[in-house]
Amino acid sequence: MTAERASAPLRVVFADHSSERGGAEFALVRLLQTDQPWSPAVVLPPVTDGTDVFTESLGSRVPIEHVGPRHVARRQGGSRAVAAARLALKIVASGVSLARLRAVRDADVLVANTTRAAVYVALAGALTRTPFVVHIRDLMTPDAIGGTATRLMRRFVLPRAAGVIANSRASLETVRPYLRTEVVEVIPSPSGLHPVDPAALSVPDPVTRIGLVARIDPWKGQELLLRAFATACPDAGASLVFFGGPSFGHEDFLSDLAALAVSLGVADRVEFAGHRADVDAAIASLDICVQCSLRPEPLGQNVLQYLAAGKPTIVSGEGGPSEWVTDGENGLVFTPRDADALASAIRSLVEDLALRRRLASGAAATPSLLSDQQVGERIFSVAERSAST
Repeated sequence: MTAERASAPLRVVFADHSSERGGAEFALVRLLQTDQPWSPAVVLPPVTDGTDVFTESLGSRVPIEHVGPRHVARRQGGSRAVAAARLALKIVASGVSLARLRAVRDADVLVANTTRAAVYVALAGALTRTPFVVHIRDLMTPDAIGGTATRLMRRFVLPRAAGVIANSRASLETVRPYLRTEVVEVIPSPSGLHPVDPAALSVPDPVTRIGLVARIDPWKGQELLLRAFATACPDAGASLVFFGGPSFGHEDFLSDLAALAVSLGVADRVEFAGHRADVDAAIASLDICVQCSLRPEPLGQNVLQYLAAGKPTIVSGEGGPSEWVTDGENGLVFTPRDADALASAIRSLVEDLALRRRLASGAAATPSLLSDQQVGERIFSVAERSAST
C-alpha cells in the first residue's frame, strides 16, 4: 500500500446475501454506526418485498448498492441437484455482478458478512484481485450449513481469505484447518451492549415475565421453550414472551407456535411481541431471559445482551453461549434440546429469589462485554491488516 493510500480512509465494501432482519444483518448495521477511519459501502441483492434493514437503519450514512440475483433461505422445489445448480448459478452471477461494481474495483478490502456472501465475495475478489475478509458467524459443518456450502467454504473460500473474523472460539475451530492467512481474530459481533452497574441492579419478585429474544425460526428453539414453560409454570403467574418476528419464510411456524400454546393450555400467558427495534427495552421488560437454540449457536448475540443487562439467564450448554456463561456463576446452563432440563432451570429461577439476584449480579460483571465501538475498532484492525496482504 502506498503512503498516499495509507493516509486516506480505508475503502471497505461489505457484502451480505440478505437485507432481512437477521442477527448478521443487525450486527453489520451496528458496526457501520460506529466511528472508524474507513470509507464503507454495502452491497446487497435486490429487495423485492420492501424489507431492507440497512436502508431503514443507515439511511444515507453509508452508500448501499443492490446488484445480482436475490438470495433467499427458503427451500426451492425440485431435487437437491437442481437446487444446488440454482444456487451455483446465483453465486456466480452475484460474484460477477459484484466484480463489475466501481466501488468493489476501487476497494482496498472486501468483507463478507455471511457464509453465502463469502462464496461470491471470494469470486469477486479473485476477479478483481482484491483481498477479502470472511466473517465467520456459523459453525462451518455440514449439519449447520449443509454439505455444499461446507465444501465451498473449505476448498474455495477459506484458503484464499486475507483475513478471518470468527464470532467465537467454537466457530473458529471449525475453519482453522483450512486457513492460510495469519490475520485471524475472535471478535464477538456488535450487539448493542450497554452493560449495567451490578450494584444498581433491581431483581423483581415474583417473576412475571420469562422471555426469548430471537427471530421466529424453528432452530431458535421457541417450541422447546414453550413446552418447557408449560411444564415449569403450569399455574397462572408468570407469562412467556417471544420477542422477534418470522424471517426467511417462517411465517407458518409462528402460527404453529400459537396453536401449540392453545393445546398446552397456556395461550392466555404467551405473548408473541413481534420484532422490536428497541432491544434494550425488550430485554429490560423480562425477569428471566432464555437462549435455547436447537443446534449450537456460533455466538448468540442475545446472550451477550442478556448478560450486559444483568438478567438472570438460561442458555443451552453448547456453542458460543457456553463460552460466556458459567453455570451457577453468571447464569444457568441446561442440556441442549432437553425440554425437561430447561423446565427445571426455569423452575429453579422462578422459585429462588436469592439465586436470581446472584446470577443477575454475575451476569452484569461478565468480563469482555464490549461496546459496539470497541468491537468496531478490532474489526477495522483486521480489515486494515488484510488490505496490506
